Amino acid sequence: MKQSEASILHVCKSVSHITNASQLYHAILHNPTPISLRCNPNKIDIPADIEKVPWSSYGMYLPKRPVFTLDPLFHAGAYYVQEASSMFLEQIVAPLAVSKPLKVLDVCAAPGGKSTHVISLLQRGSLLVANEVIRSRAHILSENIIKWGKSNCVVTNNAPKDFSFLPGFFDIVIVDAPCSGEGMFRKDPAAIEEWSPAHIDLCSKRQMRILTDIWDALVPGGTLIYSTCTFNEIENEKVVQAFIEQTGAICDSVQCLPEWNITEHLYKQAVCYRFFPHKTKGEGFCISVIKKQNGNSYVPPKRIPQAKNITIIPEKNRLHFSNLIQHHQSIVYERQKDILWSFSKDYRKFLLDIFLHCNVIHAGIPLVHIQGHKLNPMPGLAFANSFNASILPRLDVDLETALRYFKKEALVIEGMSKGWIQLTYKGVSIGFVKNIGNRANNPYPQEWSIKMTLRKDDMWSILT
Repeated sequence: MKQSEASILHVCKSVSHITNASQLYHAILHNPTPISLRCNPNKIDIPADIEKVPWSSYGMYLPKRPVFTLDPLFHAGAYYVQEASSMFLEQIVAPLAVSKPLKVLDVCAAPGGKSTHVISLLQRGSLLVANEVIRSRAHILSENIIKWGKSNCVVTNNAPKDFSFLPGFFDIVIVDAPCSGEGMFRKDPAAIEEWSPAHIDLCSKRQMRILTDIWDALVPGGTLIYSTCTFNEIENEKVVQAFIEQTGAICDSVQCLPEWNITEHLYKQAVCYRFFPHKTKGEGFCISVIKKQNGNSYVPPKRIPQAKNITIIPEKNRLHFSNLIQHHQSIVYERQKDILWSFSKDYRKFLLDIFLHCNVIHAGIPLVHIQGHKLNPMPGLAFANSFNASILPRLDVDLETALRYFKKEALVIEGMSKGWIQLTYKGVSIGFVKNIGNRANNPYPQEWSIKMTLRKDDMWSILT
């Protein structure tokens, strides 16, 4: 037996008291990996004739894996490629979001699957802070959040303990914890090579540290959602049990339909919901809901000093930019010289406070880069749901042109006036170009651009 197969067998046997070990072992080695994605409800609808993910309003399965890079709607934030099991988060967050706006912290958020899902569920007036400790991954997270198009979101690059300045602030805290990755064995062979009992022990200690560091930021009565993509109890039920013993918290239940084949597993007072690949159509996943019983609610500081690294634009000057976005009570701020962003007016003090205490990658909606008397729209503005599309001429382009835009090629735009033009593909906004006559300059960010060769036979779209 190969070493990798021996590791898989060891893992399967470790959960034999929870599920059928031989069936799990066979599924990891032989069952194909399901391909699933989640639509952005502000941009596209799920096609009517496709298989839906049963526990998500926006999830769908594909019969085979396409080249997602060669679909313009992938780059435009019209959908997110995500494991179906992870979409179960909706069953926890959606009921909480019905009654009021919520403040949510996603602690280990990159590359953005759970964050983009959560902001699709929250009411207007809510706030999401999506955090990632690894800087390079935080920038990937920022790109995905900007493309998703929601405004009340801040992306930060901090350790969990750095949020201690917000005690009792968040209604929901999500910890999708770094783990040993046993649930990804079928999808990612590298996870098998990295696996070891010592790595499990290391992960469990890190998971407890993250939970402990972030706990004070949760409001009394608030919800902490803890998840991993691994099978063993050491990183799941035993972490949850140790944590609720330490804090006096309790586990909450989640409604599951029997046909979903989700395994509810109890270990003492810990309740976890398990996704096994031989029972549910998705990868291995485990999630638990922890309710905070006590603690102090957030008391805003009486005075927040002006953050040195941003400048709030005075109201009379803000009105100069108000036509860029619609139905949005906002402030405008300058992060870098002559680069303007907008953010919810309701969270003005919070914005200043988080800039004081955190390494903020971005907050809100990118607006414009000012060059002399000219306002050049920032590429990310085109993705915003609140962008006022009536202010610029609009051109719906074909598949190849859309992909060449995302490859950051100069385009030729015929029959359009000179100046800034908004491009759309199948009615979804994809960006801006500046038409100068013989060509159109393309400001799409180089770091976001397609690097692979464009072959017509591989080009496709989720909306055919």
